[in-house]
Amino acid sequence: MAGFRNKKDLVPTRRAALTLIGAGALATGAITSALAAAGEDEVLTETRVLRDPDTPVAGNPDGNISIVEWSDYNCPYCRKLEPELRQVVQDDGKVRLVMKDWPILGPVSVTAARIALAAKYQDKYHKAHDAMMGVSSRLTEPRINELLAAAGVDMDRLKRDLTDHGSDIDALLKRNNEQAEAFGFRGTPSFIVGKYRVPGVLSMNEFEQVIADARKAKMN
Repeated sequence: MAGFRNKKDLVPTRRAALTLIGAGALATGAITSALAAAGEDEVLTETRVLRDPDTPVAGNPDGNISIVEWSDYNCPYCRKLEPELRQVVQDDGKVRLVMKDWPILGPVSVTAARIALAAKYQDKYHKAHDAMMGVSSRLTEPRINELLAAAGVDMDRLKRDLTDHGSDIDALLKRNNEQAEAFGFRGTPSFIVGKYRVPGVLSMNEFEQVIADARKAKMN
């Protein structure tokens, strides 16, 4: 992506394997697309990445900084990070968390993502998301159904919504995947924090530092 530069010194305590890279004008205007040369410059517009109306949002919907997370329900790193990220978002109070389902770890991951997004039509996406992220074992389809039923999801309604809205759900997952690939992400979890690209796991302290730096960058 045009405009990327190494920000290795931004978070000195971050694990050496992780990188934090400037992501163009993500927080202040249209995003420069990594695919512009190929004529696919609509993939990374600010509206598609930050304001896709079909993408679930947590935290403060009117927050002054956005964190965009690409995650997979069978990703152990996503599960480990989830409570810490939510705590950072809650403690800050002004973070808008954009939740991009990116099922890249096999067919069951795709099933889990489709089911979670179908639960959105009965306002149960977050319950479905939390139920599947809250387990330590690898998911199976029977286990997914068990978890969601226990979380209060109407399973009959869910099946109908999977049928009625399946094409919309698949289109959203396709957009999520195209964006992740355009940003150059290689796995889950991956993040955009304000103007910065964070391909990997951060600690709570590191997230707090990146959020602070993103706010400063937004004002410049």
